[in-house]
Amino acid sequence: MSTPTTSLKPSAWRYVPLVLVALIFVFPLEFMIMSSLKPSEQLLADSNSFRAFLPVGDISLNNYVAAFARAPVALFLFNSVFITATTVALALFFCSVAAFSFVFLQWRGRDTIMTVLLTTLVIPIEIIAVPLLLLVNQLPWVGLHGFSTGWLNSYQVQIIPFSADALTVYLFVQYFKDLPKELIEAARIEGASWWQIYYKVIMPLAGPVTATAAILKFLAMYNQFLWPLMVTQAEEYRPVMVGLQYFFQLNIAWGEVMAYLTLITVPVLIFYLLLQRAFIASIASTGIKG
Repeated sequence: MSTPTTSLKPSAWRYVPLVLVALIFVFPLEFMIMSSLKPSEQLLADSNSFRAFLPVGDISLNNYVAAFARAPVALFLFNSVFITATTVALALFFCSVAAFSFVFLQWRGRDTIMTVLLTTLVIPIEIIAVPLLLLVNQLPWVGLHGFSTGWLNSYQVQIIPFSADALTVYLFVQYFKDLPKELIEAARIEGASWWQIYYKVIMPLAGPVTATAAILKFLAMYNQFLWPLMVTQAEEYRPVMVGLQYFFQLNIAWGEVMAYLTLITVPVLIFYLLLQRAFIASIASTGIKG
């Protein structure tokens, strides 16, 4: 009696190209991390070989120490995480409420406003940056230090203009349209208000689209450079992307640049890993109708 030989199942071969593609995306991260541990001279010398992806040579944390000495990295990280997290939370609330009204409520001009809202998707921030800058420089604000005019050098100037956007509204609208209308009718029969239907019936079912919108909004806000550069002259309010220019002044130390890039990538990876399951669920449900 011959023993059966083990072999790779045909279905398992489908994962081979996926693994290869995953490695292609992992290699830049590995190169960045390994380069952050090497002196600039060794980094440049190893960049022409596979040694760039290996922890070989003079490995240390000196670049991280030098990065913190050159710029207030911890402050930049805190600013970016705070601004991004606050903006994402506000955007998810405002855009989901707006989408709820577009889908489930009947009011005059609804379709027209939705059309106008979608047309703003083709308008880049570069077109409205200067008019928006002039506007926020004249707006009043009441804060911890009392009443003031102008939002420059503040957190609110980086948060409030982006607390709602057309893309997030569109994502919620498309998802809400696929939900069974019987849920709304049953809740109305039970005497639930529209607000109760929103946060007790609709939003508990909107986990996948909420995760998708949160990830897209997080990446857009975290990677902002032009607008923060225009509105933050004070160092205490600058995010990480504006802080990157500190490492390209005078003598450029590429090891410190890689260390800084590694540090600012960590929040993105943590945020994505926290929402990974809901994000995958959102992709799997795109072809499912309610």
